[in-house]
Amino acid sequence: MTKYLALPAVAFALGFGALCTAPPAQAAQTVSISAQESAGTIIVRTSQRRLYLVTGPGRAVSYTVGVGRAGKQWQGESFIVSKRLKPAWQAPDEIRRDRPGLPQVIPAGAPGNPMGAAALVLAHGQYAIHGTNNPSSIGGFVSYGCIRMHNRDVLDLFERVSVGTRVVVTH
Repeated sequence: MTKYLALPAVAFALGFGALCTAPPAQAAQTVSISAQESAGTIIVRTSQRRLYLVTGPGRAVSYTVGVGRAGKQWQGESFIVSKRLKPAWQAPDEIRRDRPGLPQVIPAGAPGNPMGAAALVLAHGQYAIHGTNNPSSIGGFVSYGCIRMHNRDVLDLFERVSVGTRVVVTH
């Protein structure tokens, strides 16, 4: 059974740029993985702050990621419902309550936009796997549940996956 955490939806306004080949990934490496998931599945292990794209039996491309801070982490299954380049960002209600001074929408490419270069929006719009304009946050417990990646890494992953890709988040 697919399990989703009920948090406010992440709303996006699109700001598409020209589609181009992603530069080489920054932190990606091919690794052995003990997982029974099929090739093409994304696995996020929040305790390790790693995202794995399974490439075959016992093999995956691994990326360092930022994950949800204490009280904001989730686990379960989802899937990618859309892929967006250079998305604008509108804060979900939970974030807006914590930071009421945020603008209604932060435009694509703006320094305060937490989405970075691209976003892979997960089912029900609750979370996304996305880039960041704050690379020092990668490897930490930093978000409201989204998975943050270096911009080069999210562009690399963006090209490797498609809408419908299964995403499994574990601790």
